[in-house]
Amino acid sequence: MYKKILTAAIGLSAMATAQAAPSLEEMWSLIQKQQSEITQLKTQLETTEQRVAETEVKTEATFAAVEEVTAGPVAKLAEWADKTTIGGYGELHYNNLTSDNSDGSKDEFDLHRFVIFFGHQFNDDLRFFSELEVEHNIAGEGKNGEVEVEQAYVEWDYTDNHSAKAGVFLIPVGLINETHEPETFYGVERNPVEKNIIPATWWEGGLMFNGEIAEGFSYDAGVHSGLFINPDPDSNPLTSDGKSKIRDGRQKVSKAKGDDLAYTARIKYTGMPGLELAATVQHQTDVWQGESFAGEEEADATMLEFHAAYNNGPFGVRALYAHWDIDDAIESVKAGADEQEGFYIEPSYRITEKLGVFARFSEWDNQAGSNNDSEKQQYDIGFNYWLHERVVLKADYRYDDNEGGSDEFRGFNLGVGWSF
Repeated sequence: MYKKILTAAIGLSAMATAQAAPSLEEMWSLIQKQQSEITQLKTQLETTEQRVAETEVKTEATFAAVEEVTAGPVAKLAEWADKTTIGGYGELHYNNLTSDNSDGSKDEFDLHRFVIFFGHQFNDDLRFFSELEVEHNIAGEGKNGEVEVEQAYVEWDYTDNHSAKAGVFLIPVGLINETHEPETFYGVERNPVEKNIIPATWWEGGLMFNGEIAEGFSYDAGVHSGLFINPDPDSNPLTSDGKSKIRDGRQKVSKAKGDDLAYTARIKYTGMPGLELAATVQHQTDVWQGESFAGEEEADATMLEFHAAYNNGPFGVRALYAHWDIDDAIESVKAGADEQEGFYIEPSYRITEKLGVFARFSEWDNQAGSNNDSEKQQYDIGFNYWLHERVVLKADYRYDDNEGGSDEFRGFNLGVGWSF
């Protein structure tokens, strides 16, 4: 019985195995089907590779287009921004001053100056700088203010440690004419000696060379437009005589008369830490610029200026002397105007990093050539408080002691100044 059952099982298994094995025709059909699928997959792969290649080409073209755009206006704008600088400074003042002459008293607010700087570096050796200023907030006919271009020049480093500038620039003289941002000096108002004798702020148009001649020694030398002190009484209808003060002669490079040029040279020493010593000379053969007056054909003028500034820790001191020697012909306009001079001394002390105090004595005379008592004296005492190294609050008290019946002001000034 057992043998019969085993024989039957083996037979059934053999029959099943015979039925599961494909025939040759089925095997050939299966191989053809698989080959078709492989061919289809290869076609799809080639199509995918072609699309990927086309995408890469388009991507490269896109990057090339982006690079072309970047190398165009966008790149030029970025380069311009990197080489162009913008800055400026400003001062708001409050003056509360009384005078024996009630018409001369002051109780007023004034946005004295608002200035914008623009500069551009063309390359390592060539640059441009300009300074646009609005004085007294509103300019125009019948207004108190002016719009002025104080500087607009190109400077070229033609060799190591030597350069030349051409255009409109500040004259290298005194302590504040070239450096007058409000946080750099004490007092709400600029000192009267540099204002009335030098006269700051003073700019001209022309050519100026500067450089270093030895360690600690530098020079400036140039030729430029000059002063025009018009002797004609009709040029100043508010008085019975013509102009005679040095400050009257600033032409500000506004259709400036160029009949007679001026020549300026300065030597400066800064070889010791905290010390600056300088001397400036200027000569002009005719401050009347070809105009004759009272039989006189010309009036030459020569200025000498010396100053010293020293800072040692919290202590500082500034001192300056300036003198003009003008042809005697100018005395036909104003007696004693052939000599105009002044000096001041200003000690200061930095109590803290933010707070500093100062005192200043100033004396000047625009008619020093006469025997009359015409000199003016001014005492100032006050403090600066720096909210930031470039933002300062100022307060001072002023007292005048003038000879010859001139107005004497007494009172206080408040101010805020900034630069960036």
